[in-house]
Amino acid sequence: MTATPLTLVGAFPHTRAAPALRRVGFTFSADGGYAACMASSGEGGWYVESWRLDRGDGPGAAGTGREQVVGGLIVGGLGVPDSEGAPGEAIPVALPQAPGAVPESLRSQLVSLPDGRVLICRRHGDQQHDLVVRTPASVRETFVGTLRIPGLRLMAMPAPGPGGPVAVALGTDSRAVTSVWLVSADGGVQPQQVAEFPGMSGGGVWLDRGGRMLALDHLVPGSAGGTGAAGAAGGAGGAAAPAVKTVVLDLATGTVSPFLELTPRSNDRLVAADPESGLILVRSDAPGQDRLGWGVLGGDQPLRFPDCLHRTREFLRPIAIEPAGPGVPASGQRVAVQGDWGAGSTLATWQPDSGRLETLPVPAGRLGGVGHWSASGLRLPYSSPDHPAGIATVQVDRLLEGPPEAEEPVPTMPLRLAPLQGGAAGMGSVIRILPTPQARREAALRSAPSGWRLDGSAAPGDGGRWHGARTVELAGAAGPMEAVVYGGDTWLTAQHLVIALHGGPADAWRLEFDPALQRMAGEGLAVVAVNQRGSTGYGVEYAQALQNAWGGPDLDDVLALLSSISGQRAALGLEPASLFGVSYGAFLALLAACAAPEQIARCAVVAPFLSGPRLLAEAGPAVQALTRRLGGTHEPEDGGGARDVLRVCHRLAAPLLVVHGDRDEVVPVSQSRTLRQELLRMGHTEGADFRYVEAAGAGHEVLAEDGAPVLHELLAGFLRTGRPT
Repeated sequence: MTATPLTLVGAFPHTRAAPALRRVGFTFSADGGYAACMASSGEGGWYVESWRLDRGDGPGAAGTGREQVVGGLIVGGLGVPDSEGAPGEAIPVALPQAPGAVPESLRSQLVSLPDGRVLICRRHGDQQHDLVVRTPASVRETFVGTLRIPGLRLMAMPAPGPGGPVAVALGTDSRAVTSVWLVSADGGVQPQQVAEFPGMSGGGVWLDRGGRMLALDHLVPGSAGGTGAAGAAGGAGGAAAPAVKTVVLDLATGTVSPFLELTPRSNDRLVAADPESGLILVRSDAPGQDRLGWGVLGGDQPLRFPDCLHRTREFLRPIAIEPAGPGVPASGQRVAVQGDWGAGSTLATWQPDSGRLETLPVPAGRLGGVGHWSASGLRLPYSSPDHPAGIATVQVDRLLEGPPEAEEPVPTMPLRLAPLQGGAAGMGSVIRILPTPQARREAALRSAPSGWRLDGSAAPGDGGRWHGARTVELAGAAGPMEAVVYGGDTWLTAQHLVIALHGGPADAWRLEFDPALQRMAGEGLAVVAVNQRGSTGYGVEYAQALQNAWGGPDLDDVLALLSSISGQRAALGLEPASLFGVSYGAFLALLAACAAPEQIARCAVVAPFLSGPRLLAEAGPAVQALTRRLGGTHEPEDGGGARDVLRVCHRLAAPLLVVHGDRDEVVPVSQSRTLRQELLRMGHTEGADFRYVEAAGAGHEVLAEDGAPVLHELLAGFLRTGRPT
């Protein structure tokens, strides 16, 4: 039969009329006066933003009223407005692009400079990295050099002077050697190589303000590293695992010397330092488990590993150190600590003298993992399901003055045993509502003294509000799973319900803004974005459940959830749940739709692959290496049959929508084209049984590139109606 022509989404004009809905890769200038990030409105690809951060009067930096919309942006705290241009306001400015210019790539790296300019490192192919400097006021860019090396990363200098270097570039290649260059913002000076030493390096912490002494995580090959599980595994097999030690690179002489080695087998990293006071924070498994510790640079006391900095669930990371005032010793400084577990983040302060971690009552959401603390307050990226990413300013003392949040226990009830009843019975299918849901946090903020401000978060174009979401725990095949749920208390009994599966597989849904899920919620769909086994953020064992078992434990979890939800919905006379998946999640959604066709109303997938071995055969070197490392080349040994979409797609019964970018650099578009051809060969009718959409010029991040709003609308409409046209 004659195949229906492919549907192509054409190129869209590069415009800055719409505010940014996604922001990633935040970086702060050394003095905290500016920040930079990659941004996208979905209507013109990715572009660079430079943020002006008022360093003015400290206490006035956080808002004191309710949030308001100014110029399409949400201004003020989550519950609090300042007037436009108020002291302490963070103002994003999109760097203009010349007509016809190619959008930025997500692979670009940024360094925010103290004068508002941005150093950009653009990768071309496998080895070429072009360095340019952009200013917010012009479409012109200054070319500052090209480096040819497979791996390259940038670090800002701590205090760049006039005409001096502004960043350090660290590169690695197949020789397992680290090469180091100094990068200037002056177009007349090429990057200057200052060092080369054996071994791979990561991390990076400055030990002085002058930019001479740089501490690096150094991977020591062939050592008997790792006192924890990794080291034990290496020892049991007779081959020693490599260890990570902190070394110091002297950029003036190009020499490397040891800095931190607690035991020969331990992994020891320097994670933060304040050159003024000498306070240092380290992460090491020398105590028997991976823990945070502290000490004083040049001091005579040993490193200490306080119990308050060790939490079995949360991963704690220092993101900023409060500037030391006159006469304040290292033990009196405060450190901002981000805690991550599952979908959300927490924020706390820790002070060596206090011996405790003080949790700050910030709104539920996701923090950006970086920050800067100055007289204007603690600044850090923040996003939540109903607040696109912006920069939050936190007045720590004012937040701590507020009353503590009360936690109300919720009875436990497994999903499969939940009562069948209407109304708000949807929450009867929840094992428990996770602590500190968004509504409780916002109520606490309204009654507490102000001290939180969020700037740059885009408001909906219709002047309304974004749809909120909450985290819940649902029953999987082998235990509870966390999910980010849109649809309020009645999500289970909504007319249309979508189970969303994330990519990765080493990834997870987070409690942050997602334009695609937001569009579905806007169409009246309830969405359950579930983090099944294999998701990150829930401990090593949970994340490694898919090693050599793609489509194994995670598929079991999805099928258990489908059985419970669709069974209860059938008893209420409602249609089954639909499936939505991206990348690995698309592969998983297709397997689930084939394994339980009677429990699926519709299935929409974006950038799917057909199996681990088929992806390995067609993907590029980087994806091949990742597939091997994560065990994607093996079939699960569980007796569940093939995990190959082509071998089971004859069971597909639900309407299907497939979307793929024709320039996908991660999952080749040939994977979706092969599926289309197989469906046609089996007698499925394109336009009736399934629809296939190729987005012209789009890569793997097709839902965040040119034309993304059109695809969001297409996906939401299909999942609501099931009509493939």
